[in-house]
Amino acid sequence: MHVLQPKHTKLSEKEVEKLLNKYNIALTQLPKISIKDPALEGKFSKGDVVKVERKYEDKLDVCYRVVI
Repeated sequence: MHVLQPKHTKLSEKEVEKLLNKYNIALTQLPKISIKDPALEGKFSKGDVVKVERKYEDKLDVCYRVVI
Protein backbone atom coordinates (compact mmCIF):
# COMPACT_ATOMS: atom_id res chain seq x y z
CA MET A 1 0.00 0.00 0.00
CA HIS A 2 1.25 3.46 -0.89
CA VAL A 3 1.61 6.10 1.84
CA LEU A 4 -0.93 8.37 0.17
CA GLN A 5 -3.51 5.63 -0.41
CA PRO A 6 -6.53 5.82 1.93
CA LYS A 7 -7.03 3.01 4.43
CA HIS A 8 -9.65 0.44 3.35
CA THR A 9 -11.29 -1.70 6.04
CA LYS A 10 -13.94 -4.41 5.65
CA LEU A 11 -16.95 -4.00 7.95
CA SER A 12 -18.48 -6.95 9.78
CA GLU A 13 -22.13 -7.85 9.21
CA LYS A 14 -23.04 -6.28 12.55
CA GLU A 15 -21.26 -3.04 11.64
CA VAL A 16 -23.01 -2.96 8.25
CA GLU A 17 -26.41 -3.39 9.89
CA LYS A 18 -25.63 -0.63 12.38
CA LEU A 19 -24.47 1.70 9.56
CA LEU A 20 -27.58 1.10 7.45
CA ASN A 21 -29.85 1.66 10.45
CA LYS A 22 -28.00 4.83 11.46
CA TYR A 23 -28.52 6.45 8.05
CA ASN A 24 -31.85 4.68 7.35
CA ILE A 25 -30.68 3.43 3.95
CA ALA A 26 -30.48 0.17 2.03
CA LEU A 27 -27.24 -1.50 0.96
CA THR A 28 -28.01 -0.62 -2.67
CA GLN A 29 -27.96 3.09 -1.79
CA LEU A 30 -24.30 3.11 -0.76
CA PRO A 31 -21.72 4.36 -3.26
CA LYS A 32 -20.05 1.54 -5.15
CA ILE A 33 -16.43 0.49 -5.68
CA SER A 34 -15.26 -2.02 -8.27
CA ILE A 35 -13.73 -5.27 -7.10
CA LYS A 36 -11.00 -4.56 -9.69
CA ASP A 37 -9.98 -1.35 -7.88
CA PRO A 38 -6.25 -1.62 -7.07
CA ALA A 39 -6.86 -0.27 -3.55
CA LEU A 40 -8.81 -3.42 -2.66
CA GLU A 41 -5.84 -5.69 -3.47
CA GLY A 42 -8.00 -8.83 -3.71
CA LYS A 43 -8.85 -8.77 0.01
CA PHE A 44 -12.56 -8.15 -0.55
CA SER A 45 -15.40 -9.91 -2.31
CA LYS A 46 -18.60 -8.71 -3.96
CA GLY A 47 -21.18 -7.44 -1.50
CA ASP A 48 -18.64 -6.43 1.16
CA VAL A 49 -18.94 -2.96 2.67
CA VAL A 50 -15.66 -1.05 2.82
CA LYS A 51 -14.83 1.81 5.17
CA VAL A 52 -12.48 4.28 3.45
CA GLU A 53 -10.51 6.62 5.72
CA ARG A 54 -8.77 9.63 4.18
CA LYS A 55 -6.55 11.93 6.22
CA TYR A 56 -6.61 15.66 5.50
CA GLU A 57 -4.14 17.76 7.45
CA ASP A 58 -5.73 17.59 10.91
CA LYS A 59 -8.96 15.67 10.29
CA LEU A 60 -10.14 12.25 9.17
CA ASP A 61 -12.75 11.83 6.42
CA VAL A 62 -14.67 8.53 6.47
CA CYS A 63 -16.91 7.17 3.71
CA TYR A 64 -18.45 3.78 3.02
CA ARG A 65 -18.67 1.86 -0.25
CA VAL A 66 -20.11 -1.48 -1.34
CA VAL A 67 -17.97 -3.75 -3.51
CA ILE A 68 -19.49 -4.66 -6.90
